[in-house]
Amino acid sequence: MHRSPEPRGRVVVITGAARGLGAGLARLLAARGMRVALLGREHSRLAAVAETLGTETHIVEVDVTDDSGMERAAEEVTRILGPPSVVIANAGVAEGGPFESSDPDTWRRVVEVNLVGSAITARAFLPGLRATRGYFLQVASTAAFGAAPMMSAYCASKAGAEAFARSLRAEVAHLGVGVGVAYLHWTDTDMVRDVDRHTVLRELRGHMPAPARRVYPVDQVASWLVRGIERRRASVYAPPWLRLAQAGRPFFPLAVDLLSRRELPRLLRENSFEQTGLLGTGGHIEEKLIDRSAARAASRPGRGE
Repeated sequence: MHRSPEPRGRVVVITGAARGLGAGLARLLAARGMRVALLGREHSRLAAVAETLGTETHIVEVDVTDDSGMERAAEEVTRILGPPSVVIANAGVAEGGPFESSDPDTWRRVVEVNLVGSAITARAFLPGLRATRGYFLQVASTAAFGAAPMMSAYCASKAGAEAFARSLRAEVAHLGVGVGVAYLHWTDTDMVRDVDRHTVLRELRGHMPAPARRVYPVDQVASWLVRGIERRRASVYAPPWLRLAQAGRPFFPLAVDLLSRRELPRLLRENSFEQTGLLGTGGHIEEKLIDRSAARAASRPGRGE
C-alpha cells in the first residue's frame, strides 16, 4: 500500500490512550506533527498524557463498548480537531485462568472491549476515514494465531478482532480507506507485568523459545507500529520478525497442545491458580468502573426490588 500523506496537521484517534502503548503511540505521532484525540476511561490520566504531547489534542472519556458514547466522541473529535486520517483501535483488557471456573461477566467483558469495542470504534469513525481516505489500525496480538491455555477470552477476542479487520479491509478498500492489523508480542505494559505475578502464566511463558519470551519496551513497539501506519500496511508486526511466525501458523495449535499436555498438569499440581481478574492497572480501573456502574444501576428507582 502507498505511504500516508504528510502527517503534519492531520488527526489521529487513539483508544486506550491513558497509558502503555496508547500513550506511547500518542507521543510518537504528536512528534510527527499530528493532532491527537485521546480516548479512554480515565479523564485525569488522559489529561496527563495530553499535557506531554506539545501538539493540539482533545480528550474524550468514553467506554469503547458504548455505541452512542462513541458516536458522540466521533462527532466531538471531528468538530474540534477535524476528520481523522488515522484511527487506532488500541483499547484492550485481559484476564487469565481456567475457562471452566472463569467469571462469566469478566470473560464477556474481555471480548466486549477487545472485539466489540474495536468494531464500535470503526463504525463511529468510518465517516471521517472515508472523508480523508484514511487508515484504520486494529491492534491485535500473536494471540490471534497462537491461542494459549488460561487466556481463552483474550485469545478469542484477538482472533475475532483480526478477522473483523480483515473483513473490513475488503469492504472499504474501494473507498480508499486502508485497514491494517498489528500483531504484538510481549510488550512492557502494566498488563504484561501483571501476567508475571501469576505463577502458572509466568511458567507457561517461560516455556516459550527464548526469542518468543522477550519483552519489548513500549516506545520500541510504538515505533514499529508508527512505521506501519506511515506505510498503511495491511499487516504490522511488532517485533518485525513475527512476520516469519505467520509461516508457521498452521503448526502452532499442535505445538501449544503438546506443551500444555506435558506442562499444565505439573504446574497445576505445584501451584494453586485462581482467576486473575482483569490484568494490569487499566484492568483494575476497568473493574472499579464496572462495579460503580452496576451499583448506580441497582440504586435507581424500580431496581433491586
